[in-house]
Amino acid sequence: MPKPDRDDYTEEDINNAWVGQPPVLNSTVTLAEYDPEWPALFEREAKRIRGILGERALVLEHVGSTSVPGLCAKPIIDIMLIVADSDDEDAYVPQLEAAGYQLVIREPEWEKHRSFKGPDTDINLHVYSSDNGQTERYRLFRERLIAHEDERKLYEVKKRELASRTWKYIQHYADAKTEVIDEIVERARAAQYDGFARLYAAHAETSSTNAHYDRPAIVELAGDVAGKRVLDVGSAAGHLSALLAAKGADVLGVDASAGMVAIAREKFGDVAKFETADVSQPMSFLDDGSIDVITASLVLHYLKEWAPALAEFRRVLKPGGLLVFSVHHPGEDWRWFGKQNYFQLELLEDEFPAGQKVRFYRRPLSWTFGAVRDAGFAVDRLVEPMPDEAIAESDPRWYAKLRTQPRFLYFRTVREPSPARN
Repeated sequence: MPKPDRDDYTEEDINNAWVGQPPVLNSTVTLAEYDPEWPALFEREAKRIRGILGERALVLEHVGSTSVPGLCAKPIIDIMLIVADSDDEDAYVPQLEAAGYQLVIREPEWEKHRSFKGPDTDINLHVYSSDNGQTERYRLFRERLIAHEDERKLYEVKKRELASRTWKYIQHYADAKTEVIDEIVERARAAQYDGFARLYAAHAETSSTNAHYDRPAIVELAGDVAGKRVLDVGSAAGHLSALLAAKGADVLGVDASAGMVAIAREKFGDVAKFETADVSQPMSFLDDGSIDVITASLVLHYLKEWAPALAEFRRVLKPGGLLVFSVHHPGEDWRWFGKQNYFQLELLEDEFPAGQKVRFYRRPLSWTFGAVRDAGFAVDRLVEPMPDEAIAESDPRWYAKLRTQPRFLYFRTVREPSPARN
């Protein structure tokens, strides 16, 4: 799959990644109809690799398009191999090379990625460390395509359209697929929330960070919403929507997880409306300039690119309307995850609630300001709130932590008027 979380490969990137000279395509891409023999080819290679590496092969999985029944693909078997440390080439490269596998790509700066070609069958053997961030992505994409015919057809149409173009390097074709792959993976991740929607709802209802830190800050920044139409983006189980409705707002909550929306309707459907919607896509159900206030509580850091969502927010907001949002504090994420480069846009993985993996992006504060400004919003207030005094006794550990360590960052922004036309 194409890389997430980075710009498309430049020619310099491609040359640096390849162990030798990268093969030049300068042609269209040949796609083959699905071949039911592809799984058998994978099993043959997997058996051979296990025989070579033994217990050092921690995971071997068939990934990519040839792992999806019914999907057209380049007739190349993609295999994901997980080892303890893919930077430790002495532990596996000599053994694979002795069996005829050829190391062709080395990317130590990105997931410690290595790639081999096979001795006979045309394969791409992708090697990662056990702590890599790609295993889930490969699996989500594969299982989503297998389970959803509409997603498979969407991806196939895009593949065929791109394959008809001329590309200098095959990597450029792969990069061009990133957008549609990201969309499919994000929908797969949203569906994951359905599985623990009730657990999340119960946690968010009473947790100190949500109930006594995040939601009060959002409500305060939203101001007087009585009689106003509010769009609550990423409404989850509806707790914030209900608070805004209690202040007299006409609230529509939207969330990408159908499971979350079902719970929100069950709990708060008598005071607010809730719909399933992916805010990275056009919100065709809302008219231009029909919303007074948009709230987005701990939502935007799940999106790699903000421009599409912010453009939609601007479209549906009235001139002078408010966009109030919270995100993970950039300084806290940088420190908490022990990252070296504060200025990097990076996908991170955490557990929330405990035992449930979630993934989000960290980015520098300047990136956020730039995205908001470029979308036509002016920052009115930037807030690092204090927790409610109510938890000083009931949850003294989190009370002390939130008073000394920034957890989230809050923005109140104003939709600027469109430039006057001459």
